[in-house]
Amino acid sequence: MKKLLTRLVILGVVAFIAVFVGSFMIIKNRTKTFTEPPKVTQETLQRGEYVARLSDCAACHTAPGDQEYAGGLAMQTPFGAIYSTNITPDKTTGIGNYTLEEFGNAVKHGVRKDGAPLYPAMPYASYTLMPDEDIAAMYAYFMQSVPAIQKENGASTFPWIISMRWPVAYWQMLFAPIRDFEQNTQLTELQNHGAYIVEGPGHCGACHTPRGIAYQEKALSNDSSDLFLSGALIDGWRAKSLRGEGQGLKTWSEDEIVEFLKTGRTDKVAAFGAMADVVEHSSQYWTEKDLKATASYLKTLSPAPNKSLELATKKDTTTDLLLSGKFMNDPGAVLYVENCNICHRMDGEGVPRIFPALNQNTAITAQNAQSVIQVTLEGGKMPNTPADRMAFAMPGFNHLSDDETALVINFIRNSWNNVAPEISAQDVAEIRHFLANKAPNITSVKEDK
Repeated sequence: MKKLLTRLVILGVVAFIAVFVGSFMIIKNRTKTFTEPPKVTQETLQRGEYVARLSDCAACHTAPGDQEYAGGLAMQTPFGAIYSTNITPDKTTGIGNYTLEEFGNAVKHGVRKDGAPLYPAMPYASYTLMPDEDIAAMYAYFMQSVPAIQKENGASTFPWIISMRWPVAYWQMLFAPIRDFEQNTQLTELQNHGAYIVEGPGHCGACHTPRGIAYQEKALSNDSSDLFLSGALIDGWRAKSLRGEGQGLKTWSEDEIVEFLKTGRTDKVAAFGAMADVVEHSSQYWTEKDLKATASYLKTLSPAPNKSLELATKKDTTTDLLLSGKFMNDPGAVLYVENCNICHRMDGEGVPRIFPALNQNTAITAQNAQSVIQVTLEGGKMPNTPADRMAFAMPGFNHLSDDETALVINFIRNSWNNVAPEISAQDVAEIRHFLANKAPNITSVKEDK
């Protein structure tokens, strides 16, 4: 028995060493050579700045109110929080000592300067599609045009066993293959360009595609599965389906998609949560061609599996009820009139481009109400863009009890033409607990002078 145990221990140690060493071989095979570009021109720097905007680097690598690209944004995961890193050209805390090859391998292949694999919070599974020329232009922009900010990177709050880097190499091998963008012959040239943006630098799937048990995106393109962009929960928010069903983009026109990406709002809806950051830092800067290509491609996507093609609706009896004043026996209606009506109005239609409509708003009637609960408790702010004179903010209503919050949300989700599953006070309590225990963002310490 002792000999058997000894052999098993030896086999276990050998197996562990083999797996450990194997991770380094995987990383070595992922790193590629990037040819040094010719002399950098002003055109190169402008291209690099645009690619950085198209890739939405600032939204993740900027803490609210802090220096752009200095990192410190807390990203919540099921295992704990991870902080985005400083990607300014500071030589001690940023990427100032990165070569083009090291920068390219980090962005496209998920391999850090020291050879360690990057956590999949970095969307290298999408960025791998980007051409080396764009990576070189972006590198030049970061090194020559972005101010260097000295700011230490924050440590993750992952448990020790999950924080180890070397097992991530196997995750990358399984779920983040190095690949090139493949044109779809059934799409137009413009739609294929949109597909490249959505699958590649735009990395829309990082938020809008559901994730599996290993936290991997269940599909990296529409060609692999119609789960691609079918909606997901991330960082406490519900990222809506971008496919062609009722709760997705079926009722959206291409022009409305362009308008939303460019300005963060339409006459009916407004970006909030993480999507507001995307608009403010990224999509408002996209060219008209890139906006139209993205919208045109998204409208080609079929409905998500097992999703209703149409929105469930009913006859509006709410507007007359509220206008009559005979609603005092309905506590949800009372809470709505006291807290919401002044902006969103008796008919639930809000004010175009100022206060979003609540009636037939798919963010409101989603099967999962996590985003509705979170924005009700925490509030939100529209993105700032030149398209509108003001960016309006919604205050948080966390002074309401869990029961009161559930009552008013259920009233909104099932009033006017809306039909949606009801939530419970426990659902509200869980989101309130999540918000209270989120890891804080890290901002730079500014010395008084």
